[in-house]
This record gives sequence, C-alpha cells and structure tokens, in this order.
Amino acid sequence: MNDSTKQRLYYWGMVLFLLGLVTGLANPAFKNPRMGLSAHLEGVMNGTFLILVGVLWERIRVAERSKLVAYWALIWGTFVNWLACVLAAITGASRMTPIAGRGFSGEPAAELLVAGLFVSVGLAMTFGVAILAWGLRPRSS
Repeated sequence: MNDSTKQRLYYWGMVLFLLGLVTGLANPAFKNPRMGLSAHLEGVMNGTFLILVGVLWERIRVAERSKLVAYWALIWGTFVNWLACVLAAITGASRMTPIAGRGFSGEPAAELLVAGLFVSVGLAMTFGVAILAWGLRPRSS
C-alpha cells in the first residue's frame, strides 16, 4: 500500500464528511432527529478520522497485509457506523442506542439490522485501530 492508499483515505474521508453534512441538512425529516444528529456527527467525525489516518499512513509500521486489513476494517467501520445511525434515525430503531433512541423503537427487522451493523462496526473499528496503534507504537532506537 502506497501513496495511492493515502489518497484513497483522503478521498473516502472527504466523501464521508460530505455525507455527514448532508445528513445534518436532512435531520428534520428523520423519525428520530436525535439519531439523525448522531448520524451527522458520525459522518463528520469519521470522515475526519479517515483523513487523519491518511496523514499517518506512512508512519504505521506493520506488515503490508496487516495494513490492508486495517484499511478495509476502518473503511467498513466508519461508513457502516454512519449508515447504521442513518437507518436508526429513519426507522426509530433504538435497542443499541438507548440514549439517542430514548422514546423510539423500530420494527424487529430494523432493530436486528441496526444492531448487527453496530456490532460489526465495533469489531471492525476495534480491530483496525488496534493495528494502527500497534504500528505507531514507540520503538527504542
């Protein structure tokens, strides 16, 4: 993975940031506006995070295969986090988001889908960030 990976991280970060901005504009149309706000913030913050990962990419010292795994885990985790929040905002699903979802509930299928997406996000982000942290750890000279 090389400079083109950095460029893709910048690009996908900006795309996600833009999706976050658009989500904020759409917020009044959501069944659960608090989850809409969460989706807006997830898009903006996770887009910024992907750009930061692009800045740090050359400093991450792990095997190329590990970098590839981290790249896809972070792409999945950031975009699906935004998507799960949008779906929860649209459907009212709240099982996995008791604070932002208070007072709302979705159909069982929506609750199951959103829960599954959030679980996948938690796993992907934890794994991807762990690889980054390991690759950025200080090394004695």
